Amino acid sequence: MKNQKALLVTGIGGNVGQGILRNTIGLKKSIRIVGVNTELVTAGTHLCDIVYQVPFGYDRAYIPAIRRICDKEHVDCIIPSTDYETVYLAKNRKKLPVVATSSYDVNMTFLDKYRTWQKFTEYGIPFAESALPSGYNGVFGADIVKPREGRGSRGIVYEPKNTKEFPDTFVVQKLYKGIEVTTAFYVTKQGTLHSMITFSRELFGGTTVKCTVVHTYDTQLLAIIRHMMKHFKIRGSCNIQSIATVDGRVIPFEINGRLSGTNSIRSQFGFTDVEWTIDEYLYDKKPKPAHLTFGSAVRIQLDVIYPDVALSDIQNKTTKHYIF
Repeated sequence: MKNQKALLVTGIGGNVGQGILRNTIGLKKSIRIVGVNTELVTAGTHLCDIVYQVPFGYDRAYIPAIRRICDKEHVDCIIPSTDYETVYLAKNRKKLPVVATSSYDVNMTFLDKYRTWQKFTEYGIPFAESALPSGYNGVFGADIVKPREGRGSRGIVYEPKNTKEFPDTFVVQKLYKGIEVTTAFYVTKQGTLHSMITFSRELFGGTTVKCTVVHTYDTQLLAIIRHMMKHFKIRGSCNIQSIATVDGRVIPFEINGRLSGTNSIRSQFGFTDVEWTIDEYLYDKKPKPAHLTFGSAVRIQLDVIYPDVALSDIQNKTTKHYIF
């Protein structure tokens, strides 16, 4: 189609990627969606014009595979949806079409929770007290052990009997009492804060299942975001996961330097960071103003049904299907 743009979205099998796809389709623009994932048939396959199977983001074969796809499909822009893909696409951005993310250095810092704690402590930015298992002496009292590098909520152990059993690929963090909140903020290509939104949330299996827009912590979070922007060249969408403690403090414990899993929900409350990303990185336009509203959301499970089609024959959105 004349003047049609080609957008490559990674990790289409995950909730982040699926949200990006649904938000992109909802814009009703002339965009051809190229989806990639480690498996061909996923929950996002039916939303893409064409799908490719690729290695994991940290695999040496990943970037060559992405380059071949971009050349073949004349891709104009790449939106990563997983942590490792974000890091390695940022590292190799000179070899690729426009990659909608912050720099490699910023993403490498945010990928590693212990490194994030070190940098935040150095810059005086609040962050959950952290230590490596090899050097931890039980000073936190209640603690939580998790992989240093982002993998959703996999591998988390609450108050283990012996933290020394874990290698230093894990991090020990103080276990704070309170409610979990997730904050998305968007920084334009010019380096200005465009908007922010916070949800209080309930999780299941590391994924938000219920959430409500909250403004109680805006003052603290805005100060944290401003402080982050002073020391890190953040661009595009970024996510802060925090505990709002019983005494009213906001303590971040993880940063995701990419679009996050609630992008499909927050777009319904005026924080349209997928649209802003597409405007800036695909069309080189200024993002539209944010018009935030109040509300809540509950995630449900749906099924993609392919009548008379084997899994091995599913290709893309043209494969006959319906949602139930």
